[in-house]
Amino acid sequence: MYFPTATARKLSAHPSLPHALPHPTIALSPSPRKSLFVALTKDSLSVWRVRPFVVLAYLSRTSTSLLEHGENKMASWSPDGNRIVIETVDSHLVLVVVEYSSASTPYRASRLSAAAQRQFLPGPGEGPPIQSVSLQFEGVVRIDGGILSVSPRSNHILFSTKSPPAVQRIPWPSNQEEDEDEDGPGVKRKKWLGHDTWVLNDLDFPWLRTPNVTVNSITYSRITGAETWVTSDGRAYFVHLSENAHPSLSDLTSIANTNGSEKSLEQVASSHVDEAKSSDSVTNHQILHWDGTCIHDVSQNREEEGNTAGTCTLPSDAVRSAINAKFSLVAIGTRRGTLEITNFPSHAGVPPRTESLLLPTSYNRTGPVHCMEWSSDGYVLAVGWEAGWAVWSVGGRCLAWAIGVDHEIDGSRFHDLFMHGVMDLFWIPGNCELVVLANPVPIEDNSQLFAIPFAKSAVTGQHTPDNTRYAFLQMDDRVLVYRGADQPDMSVINPESDVWQHIKIPLSYLADNWPIRYASISNDGRLVAVAGRRGLVHYSAASGRWKVFNDHVQEQAFAVKGGLIWFHHVLIAAVDASKSYQVRLYSRDLELTNQSVLHREVLKSPVVLLSLVDNSLLVYTADNTLSHYLVIPTSDSIKLHLCGSISFDGVVAVPSVVRGMSWMIPTVQKQLGDPVDDLVVATILLLVGGKLVLLRPRKSGTQEVKYDMQILADRIEFCWIHLRGIGTLENSLWGYDGQGIRLWLDALTIEAVAVDPQSDTYESVQESVNIPLNFYPLSVLMDKGIIIGVEHEAAARYSLPFVMFRIITSTHLFLHHVLRFHLGRSQVREAVAFASHYQNLVFFSHALEVLLHTVIESETDQTEPQPPTSDDLLPVTVEFLDHFDAALEVVVGCARKTEMARWRRLFDIVGNPKALFETCLSANLLTTAGSYLLVLHNLEQLDEGNDDAIRLLRRAAEVEDWALCRELLRFLRSIDTSGHALRNALSRVEILSV
Repeated sequence: MYFPTATARKLSAHPSLPHALPHPTIALSPSPRKSLFVALTKDSLSVWRVRPFVVLAYLSRTSTSLLEHGENKMASWSPDGNRIVIETVDSHLVLVVVEYSSASTPYRASRLSAAAQRQFLPGPGEGPPIQSVSLQFEGVVRIDGGILSVSPRSNHILFSTKSPPAVQRIPWPSNQEEDEDEDGPGVKRKKWLGHDTWVLNDLDFPWLRTPNVTVNSITYSRITGAETWVTSDGRAYFVHLSENAHPSLSDLTSIANTNGSEKSLEQVASSHVDEAKSSDSVTNHQILHWDGTCIHDVSQNREEEGNTAGTCTLPSDAVRSAINAKFSLVAIGTRRGTLEITNFPSHAGVPPRTESLLLPTSYNRTGPVHCMEWSSDGYVLAVGWEAGWAVWSVGGRCLAWAIGVDHEIDGSRFHDLFMHGVMDLFWIPGNCELVVLANPVPIEDNSQLFAIPFAKSAVTGQHTPDNTRYAFLQMDDRVLVYRGADQPDMSVINPESDVWQHIKIPLSYLADNWPIRYASISNDGRLVAVAGRRGLVHYSAASGRWKVFNDHVQEQAFAVKGGLIWFHHVLIAAVDASKSYQVRLYSRDLELTNQSVLHREVLKSPVVLLSLVDNSLLVYTADNTLSHYLVIPTSDSIKLHLCGSISFDGVVAVPSVVRGMSWMIPTVQKQLGDPVDDLVVATILLLVGGKLVLLRPRKSGTQEVKYDMQILADRIEFCWIHLRGIGTLENSLWGYDGQGIRLWLDALTIEAVAVDPQSDTYESVQESVNIPLNFYPLSVLMDKGIIIGVEHEAAARYSLPFVMFRIITSTHLFLHHVLRFHLGRSQVREAVAFASHYQNLVFFSHALEVLLHTVIESETDQTEPQPPTSDDLLPVTVEFLDHFDAALEVVVGCARKTEMARWRRLFDIVGNPKALFETCLSANLLTTAGSYLLVLHNLEQLDEGNDDAIRLLRRAAEVEDWALCRELLRFLRSIDTSGHALRNALSRVEILSV
């Protein structure tokens, strides 16, 4: 999904200022929009811009301030980006105001000639003028009790303290006029409007496993309004602050008299809210109540250590957390460096599912987790340890990691310090670069800031059928398209083949519209479209040219929101333009202008995502409505025809978390039905967060269409559907869960699913095949039976001061997995029909050999012969192999790669190897017969005179197969070191006289 590439950029950690002593950077803090970030040292802070990477402002604290308030420790931005809160080591909060000015710029470009300017073009995101930023001290807040963690919010600053163990919040200072002002009349002063304090105890926090703890870390998610607390006993909690009106004692009594019904409670709360609005009485106020659930418990480990009170630290103690609102997950980092991913707690009280993340290396001395952050799309988690870093997919696949450098390097020249440990990190907009802060090292060039470039799958931007059909990656300034499907069979499976086409996006577009938000590829892989902050551009592989808006005003007048998708040569785009929501159709053959738009469809709500199935356009909008349009070509243009729409209220709770969508129409409806009715008979597939959901239509007694929601799997990163697959793969559904591909062969076949009359619901659909993979899959080449994927490689050289990252293409055959599914159900006819589609591939025999090998290895070793049962898979597999000419070659090839202890079982089913040898001779399969000679020799079934070997040698000499003759002579020499067998064979065959 995300893969490091090329080399990391080293950034100057300190601005070149006179009389400024360089101190190590101790923390990073990105702004809410990630366009700026703060680099903090113990006595200063600098504000950076990410495009280009330059310092915009620098603020240094005086020695008096450091002495009175302590050195800097951490920095955080306010949600509006107008303030920076600095936490000091002496429990003070230093408030810094950030002021923006577009009237001036801190950097001016040198004047160049017109010819020189054409050589120095602005890079991605470097087109707009650099905005000036100024920093000013606003004030200092002293916090008694020792600050442990700070979390700025929209209206207040939330923080936790050590003594007393509490969580408190104070509002931001505001300018208010006072009647009596010490500074003189008419002068505005900063005024604090009060604060709230919650002391951690059993009464107010009954959900805490141990009440006498402190909150060491607070992580807040603005999207969900929830947060995670990491406490001093090593536990982690998922927490939410609830605000309700305070009922009086008499009201509570009335609630008790009405049996405490929910309706009565709501009425009381509502009445007090109204009273609070109309009265200034202090008796009417809001109840602030914290609700929490433990999502990381270490009680079992503490019982083993005999320390249930949590007075000492354990390796399994939580130290960091990160919230993924897109997939409803929380990542937990521990003191020993291990990682866990857990689901959001359920309202039903079901314990959340937890999964541990494991490094794919035995060397795991990572040290404690220092930092962690999810990408803005939620697909990957970046983790920084004391001794390394890594990137994990949301399903638990480790995509990249570094625990030091495996190769020998020159330590005096090597400057990629992040390979040895990371203190802080964050993703920049677009998620194509990861900014990391390396551990400080006492060397002359101690640059700690680095930007690691990444290539990511286009599926992370939009999950469309065509994007999942191709291996399609995007980087900061280009897209990568896998062209191996057009190559010969052997080139596809060769990892050294260069099968990636790099298509650079025009810099003129990227300079003003970075980052790229959407990238789409056509069904035939020849057309590509991308959309950034504003506008869009598209590319044709046939001409090798991009088409862009010639009118910059028209380009900046709209933004693509909801996705791009190709219908033949027509680009369908969901856009926001002039406060209206539209679906536009652009032709590849026409210029990009507003006048050349083929069709505009105005919508009532923003588009969440688009999907195209044949000529049916599915549009899912933010009002939880799915609309079905037919794409209809006309004599001179093309248009959209609305067939119908349906609401998913009560089915989908949050429309924004729907990532993918498709459907399947029954065959009868396709052939005879009216397209207007497709929506009410289609089985709809949704990817909601990480859940793969099927919505099956069913008419009730009133003929009203009801949808039965069925969750097929969780933690699915992406999926794709093959409505026109080969043989049994038709209507197949493929999903990747971070460990392997889960394949449902008939998940979308409505007719094959029965209704349970007792529960009035559809029976569950289990996955048919599970294909484990050791790389990350990107697409399936259906006609070649291959899964295409990539993995990363990090290389270092002694002569180079940096690490090079490279993307390696990997492949995996899926034929034997599907065949084994059929054979396990004794469906030999279906297996033969499926395999027949692939028998012309050069690696078809290898696929059958892998099938036979996995079947043999899966059977339990038997010390004593046992009668065969109906569940034995090997006899069915051998019966299946007999339908193909390569059966004899497959059997002997598999035998030579299998332990001899399993040969008896194999040849009891296949037949006597002596008879198979004779069959090969009669069929003139001489090379295969030579392989059976080795089997006969190992089974001690060769005669003393080696007549079988001599007969084969004579036949090979007759057809002048000298390579086989050479191998047979070597074989005879190996079985008889005296040379007698070799001389006897040569004399009898008369190849040469001895």
